[in-house]
Amino acid sequence: MLSTLSRRHWTILLLALGTTVAAGLLTALAASPVLTFVVAAVALATVAALVSDATEQLGSYLGPGATGVLQSALGNLPELFVGVFSLRAGLVTVIQSALIGSILANNLLVLGLAVLIGGRRHGTQRFASGPPRMIATLMVLAVSALIIPTAAVALHEPAGQHAEALSVAVALILLVVFGASIPVSIGPAMVSSSPPEEVTDGRRWPLPLAVGLLLLAGVGSAFVSDWFVDALRPAIELLHISEAFTGLVIVAIAGNAVENVVGVQLFARNRADYGISVILNSPLQIALFLIPVLVLLSFLLGGATLTLVMPLLLLTVLALSTAVSALITFDGESIWIEGVALIGLYAIVAAAFWWG
Repeated sequence: MLSTLSRRHWTILLLALGTTVAAGLLTALAASPVLTFVVAAVALATVAALVSDATEQLGSYLGPGATGVLQSALGNLPELFVGVFSLRAGLVTVIQSALIGSILANNLLVLGLAVLIGGRRHGTQRFASGPPRMIATLMVLAVSALIIPTAAVALHEPAGQHAEALSVAVALILLVVFGASIPVSIGPAMVSSSPPEEVTDGRRWPLPLAVGLLLLAGVGSAFVSDWFVDALRPAIELLHISEAFTGLVIVAIAGNAVENVVGVQLFARNRADYGISVILNSPLQIALFLIPVLVLLSFLLGGATLTLVMPLLLLTVLALSTAVSALITFDGESIWIEGVALIGLYAIVAAAFWWG
């Protein structure tokens, strides 16, 4: 049964197991917070990739549209656990920055790398513009919804005095929109969101293997997230970096980088149709599903309360990244210099949050 795993899947599985065990030992031995933080970050990245692969394999038994739905529900497990443990530790700035940072990392860094590498290898790349336009429309809605609570507070509107209730209302509405988008994702317009077997570098896993690895990765992500967050605050203090930069860049990349390498690989193989959907669907799931769920859970689980009132700079860069990525993908083609522009904007955003 394990023989169906490709070399890439074996590498991720062994790295996930090794780094998870190492992170657990370092935590138990009260080792250096910085070392524990680094090892836990690598473990989080590889476990997130394993969750993504196992979810996709499990979804392949249900069809391409259902795969996207399953990825929405289970693909963000590591980020969900990091969010829950961060809130219980009172790290609201970290989790707000990490959530927005995950969207930025996909919209700017991952998409930029994909467009750059694919464009340098194959010249102008073209893809069906239907799915990206649908995703862009939903992203604009989600970003607008995330901005409104902060605007109400900043403009001293009556709704600003009820920021928590407004945040809950917005979260519930976003989840309704997410639910309404599921039939669309199952329909023929979004079928390209599931790459063909030869592109994903591996054979179809047996169902017991897909379920077993998903359960293993899910349990592992819970433990790793706890150790990661436990080492986070002392590591920040020792390294003298801000909570905002840590969340926006380090936590966001740790939770998303490895699992989104496949999007870059798809562009590199001139499979831009599939690559664009893989890359853009991830931030959409975060905006429509993960953020609202964490807002609602924060009121139920205790610890710090997560509202949608965020720093203005954070929302500004979120809006800019959404607009720029939509502008580049709306015409159904890309060239390598657009990738350079996206990466450059990501670097500027990261620099803006270096001091907090």
